[in-house]
Amino acid sequence: MSGLPDVRQDLTAPNIKDNPVMEKMMYLLAQYLAAAGISFLEKKDDDSHSNLGFSIENSSMYSRPLNENGDTLSVSYKKFTLEWNSNGVSTSMRLDGTTHAEILNWIEKMAAKGAIKVAYSYSFHYDFPYQIKDNFVFKLLDATRLRELLKLRVLAQMVLETFLQDQNLNSEIRIWPHHFDTGAYAIFNDRTGDAIGLGLAIPDTVCSDHYFYINGYKGHESMDTSDFKPLSFGSWGANGFNGAILPATKIDKNKGIAFLSEAFFQYKN
Repeated sequence: MSGLPDVRQDLTAPNIKDNPVMEKMMYLLAQYLAAAGISFLEKKDDDSHSNLGFSIENSSMYSRPLNENGDTLSVSYKKFTLEWNSNGVSTSMRLDGTTHAEILNWIEKMAAKGAIKVAYSYSFHYDFPYQIKDNFVFKLLDATRLRELLKLRVLAQMVLETFLQDQNLNSEIRIWPHHFDTGAYAIFNDRTGDAIGLGLAIPDTVCSDHYFYINGYKGHESMDTSDFKPLSFGSWGANGFNGAILPATKIDKNKGIAFLSEAFFQYKN
């Protein structure tokens, strides 16, 4: 679970106040899962205890296992529900019309049923760009947009899984709650110790659209890309990002993989 840094930690966190409503909702919902990892799990130097997985089959983002039984907390994009998963059985809470206070209370009850003795705390060690009060109400205001966001998560998972397999690279694929990107970090298989960070990010200071990204590292330093050749898809060095990006609008799996593969070839050579 270690060795997977937040490869975009040098960038500004997304300002969800400027993002459309369903982006805000899903960003905020991810924080309940992150807070569960922060509250219940052993702290990791790379913060990997707080990051999330994504299941294409279940259309859900989920926490790491939170107790000895492997219980997890998840959010379903398709059902717009919060779910406590234990021994193959999910207990769901409808989110449409539910308040922040009600969610906190429900998570505390589920954790108690899971024999978790540590208190659940909705607090974070990273900058949180939104103040949420007990009476904040989650609403499914745009089901069409939520389906679009689900498709983007599925696309990201498929592209990263295939790229890593094709390049014989090893990495978990995780959602980082702070930047809310789907990301991976892989060390080259050539004994140089060089590495890449890659993923799909939400709109931020680098790009106003969701976008694929890849950047290379020598140790803790970003690789210089100033002499790299232009890419068939995407571009190098957008808005201060020392890597390559590809806006995700109208991008399919094959084009996403082609973008990452072409950029990776230049990092290797």
